[in-house]
Amino acid sequence: MAPRNKRTRDDQEEAPRKRPEIVSVELGGASDDDVDDVDFDSSDEGSDGEGAVSLATMGRKELLLRAEAAEEEDAEEEGSDIEEQEEENEDEDEEDIDQGETQEGVQKNSKPAFRKNKQRVLLLSSRGITERYRHLLKDLGTLMPHSKKESKLDSKHQLNVLNELAELSNCNNCLYFEIRKHTDLYMWMSKTPNGPSVKFHVQNVHTMDELRMTGNCLKGSRPILSFDKNFDDQPHYQLLKEMFTQTFGSPRTSRKLKPFIDHVLSFSIADDKIWFRNYQIVEKAAERTKEKEISLIEIGPRFVLSVMRVFDGSFGGSTLFENREFVSPNEIRRTRKHELSQEYRRRVEAGKKKEEKQRNSKLPEDPLADVFK
Repeated sequence: MAPRNKRTRDDQEEAPRKRPEIVSVELGGASDDDVDDVDFDSSDEGSDGEGAVSLATMGRKELLLRAEAAEEEDAEEEGSDIEEQEEENEDEDEEDIDQGETQEGVQKNSKPAFRKNKQRVLLLSSRGITERYRHLLKDLGTLMPHSKKESKLDSKHQLNVLNELAELSNCNNCLYFEIRKHTDLYMWMSKTPNGPSVKFHVQNVHTMDELRMTGNCLKGSRPILSFDKNFDDQPHYQLLKEMFTQTFGSPRTSRKLKPFIDHVLSFSIADDKIWFRNYQIVEKAAERTKEKEISLIEIGPRFVLSVMRVFDGSFGGSTLFENREFVSPNEIRRTRKHELSQEYRRRVEAGKKKEEKQRNSKLPEDPLADVFK
């Protein structure tokens, strides 16, 4: 008898099991033609003559095992072919997935990444601030929920200390009120610690308590920043627009912020000066239409900014822009005093001329004045 085909347990589990077909063989005297009609592999049995003789002497059970082994080998070959095709398909799918991922990565990189707006403003003033300017600083702190107040700065000459104070307070913007002679207000707006920075002269200051406007807005709400079209005409106005946006625009990540938009901060340019206004947004239902009518009511505060200089660094550095038409308040006061002194001089000279005229206008004594007495 031929030896059985020995196969491991793993091979038996991987190979698909099929029901073998029953081969009918006559166990009587088999002729040579009957032996030739049966398909089998006789390479392991020796020569062809010996295989035919052994086939004639085989029993029915041995032939069934032979047929089952041959079918299992065919099934294994078909399974290996299928596995190779599946592996090729998997490789192609992986290549397609890698290409898709690279395309998605390129698309993601092409889209602008979301940048968080983390802005904090440090508010402080110098020594000698007046009551009106202190109320203005308080009103600005109310309008900006992302601001942080600091105590007064003693020195007016070493402004570089403000960069360290802003860093300690975790602020990247700074509004500093500098008071001169208890009358003049200069406002510094800076991007700490690297700049740029701008120095303004503040005029026509009116606070909320002073105006007593009918408008009102929620404390901590986000504002809408409105800029005049003239901000896009000149480069230094474009820089100021960006600095105003980062300083007065409340980021949505602020802790004190409330998710409401009910007021507008207006920045307009007139007579080479920047006019600041704060308006409340009022919505009223129309009588005949379903649309709402929107109107603006001023809240306050209000002030006017005159640009003096724009610096490259924070609170100093090279000058990027200088306003040649700006006249300092000291020069204005000096000119006014000079005009008053000139008026006094004119009055004194007019009095001297009058006295001299009166002396010259006296008539000489008439010798005949006492004749008719």
